[in-house]
Amino acid sequence: MFLFLSKLLPLFVYPVGLASILLVVALLMYKHRRVQQVCIGLALGLLLAFGNEWVAHRLVSSLEWRYLPQGELPQAQAIVLLGGGTRPHLPPRPMSEMNEAGDRVGYAAKLYHEGKAPFIVVSGGFIEFFGSTVPEADAMQELLMAYGVPQEAIVREDRSRNTHENALYVREIADARSFNQILLVTSGLHMPRSVAIFEHQGFEVLPAPADFLATWDVEGRTSDLGVDGWVLKIIPNSERLDYSTRSLREYIGMVVYRLRGWL
Repeated sequence: MFLFLSKLLPLFVYPVGLASILLVVALLMYKHRRVQQVCIGLALGLLLAFGNEWVAHRLVSSLEWRYLPQGELPQAQAIVLLGGGTRPHLPPRPMSEMNEAGDRVGYAAKLYHEGKAPFIVVSGGFIEFFGSTVPEADAMQELLMAYGVPQEAIVREDRSRNTHENALYVREIADARSFNQILLVTSGLHMPRSVAIFEHQGFEVLPAPADFLATWDVEGRTSDLGVDGWVLKIIPNSERLDYSTRSLREYIGMVVYRLRGWL
């Protein structure tokens, strides 16, 4: 039940969900003109605020830039690749596929081929109420092998359904295989929460983020935009709303995980 509620309840506080609730309230309060106007105004404000480039960029960079790459990564005892970057091999897909966060899979393969660790632990199960029946570990293993990582260098953890369980079940594998220092590979946006969770399980974590959304070239580019540029950056679009939502998801996750004693 906790897992279901943890996926459901935040939907109502993310910008699109909260704006939708406000618009529904506005429709129901058609006899109360003032309340209706306030709800519509708040809904519009949410979309304008979280859908423009500057807010989305600030939210994303506030998380991603905590663990920026600092030169060459050292060697570790294992690479741990977290799920969330793949789509399962289900018809009509000809194979397992990578989603936007799939850069983490390619980066884990790159680190392995550079000799950073002798094997990769792929961590990710499936969630029944999302309609999935294929563990993410399966897709990650298939794609890593397509990148040339040998099957014997891949260790599967296919039970976890969230980041807490990622760390919990990888801890079991680490205890069985006697390793503790890991190169943790996940999206830059997800790295702060992931590092805290894995360190809470006693790992020595070397962050190896991939899939960065916020780049430095956005910073300071305001003086030469012109009117057209300002308009395009202020008007909300789905991509920026998605970036803001994903950032808020991480912040909410940190609060919830801390309250539960998971980090």
